[in-house]
Amino acid sequence: MLSSGSKKRSIWPFVAAGSVLGVLLLAAGGLWAFGVYSMSEPSRPLLIGVRIEGARVTVKAPTCPTDTVARVEVFDGESTKPLWQAREPRTSEGRSGAVTLWADDEFLKPGPGAQPEKLPRSLDVLFTYAGTGDGTGDVVDVAQVASAEIPESRYWTKDGPKTAQEIDKQLKCTQGKTTAS
Repeated sequence: MLSSGSKKRSIWPFVAAGSVLGVLLLAAGGLWAFGVYSMSEPSRPLLIGVRIEGARVTVKAPTCPTDTVARVEVFDGESTKPLWQAREPRTSEGRSGAVTLWADDEFLKPGPGAQPEKLPRSLDVLFTYAGTGDGTGDVVDVAQVASAEIPESRYWTKDGPKTAQEIDKQLKCTQGKTTAS
């Protein structure tokens, strides 16, 4: 025989569990969207500084006080033909990223390649930091840099003239660790 007296169950535990589950799903979706957004947004490339005075080409890479430049390479920016490379800068300025290209006497291990009589339209300059394998670099328009009026003690950058310190400030320098801003 069927009993007509059915017991009513409370729905509040189900409502509470459903609400918690909904909040968790929303949080997971938000976290996923943030991850996709932050990973897909390209980070701003580090600027290098350049000065061209006559035949002298000086470049500055951003460094932290704990960083040391290990190697500098120069390529024709249009053909990627290697033009020059050197390793182990001799001076503290060179080790902290300020070097004169094709100045073999500024490096312990200069590589082959003499400065061309006429610079190519663009130079691709790459720096490698010691002990990390990391580095930075950029392709620069030689005519644009050579024609720019750059104040003394500043370098041409794609964001306008900057001092060596301003170029270095692109990095967040912490003890023993370097990260791009």
